[in-house]
Amino acid sequence: MNATSNILPIDRTDERQLRIDLAAALRLAAHYDWHEGVANHFSAAVSPDGKTFLVNPRWRHFSRAKASELLLVDADDPETMKRPDAPDPSAWSIHSAIHRRVPHARVALHLHPPYATTLATLKDPSIKPIDQVTARFFNRLAMDMSFGGIATEEAEGERIAACIGNHSVMMMANHGVTTVAPTVAEAFDAMYHLERAARTMVLAYSTGQELNVMSDELAESVAREWDVYKDAEYSHFEEMKIVLDRENPGYAE
Repeated sequence: MNATSNILPIDRTDERQLRIDLAAALRLAAHYDWHEGVANHFSAAVSPDGKTFLVNPRWRHFSRAKASELLLVDADDPETMKRPDAPDPSAWSIHSAIHRRVPHARVALHLHPPYATTLATLKDPSIKPIDQVTARFFNRLAMDMSFGGIATEEAEGERIAACIGNHSVMMMANHGVTTVAPTVAEAFDAMYHLERAARTMVLAYSTGQELNVMSDELAESVAREWDVYKDAEYSHFEEMKIVLDRENPGYAE
């Protein structure tokens, strides 16, 4: 970070936990095979205004993510990409724009998981309410239908951030998906269920039979019921960190 960056004070205790949680989420993405090579990127804001944020290092495999190795960057620092440890260009383009423009996006996970990305390649990438999990996203998806190529330019990142609006989940046509949330646990749980919902959609389409889509009234009712299980989102993430501790420890280092 250059000496002229205007970084707001950071609670280092909170930053430490964010580092641990973000590193865990990265490893869990590899655990579920949601990652794509050494691409894709996660971020978490550490400053009150959200503009100072953590992001995974450029081209480091998700399965090797460590809390101490996450980069701390400033969304308003134009010198970031000149740093020797500069993040991936698309990570900077997308996540700096999100942390500048989307206040509720304290955490942003961008991935190309297999089923959600498959759904994103369809002319209609929407998720129909055909079961409890798909209904979670009824009228709650941002739809980015204007893919402009690999997001290495500022304009593409700004466009993506604008598409999120006040939503927490975004389908990105011809691209992938993004979830945003106040915490890593919530963003992770949204991504987990988004990929599950996309899997259900792809498998249902593969039968060639007509989908049994819920009525709008029922779908909205089911979507609201997910709020009752909000605490389960945190428990889900904590349980998965226990799995990591057993199967792939070291993320908290």
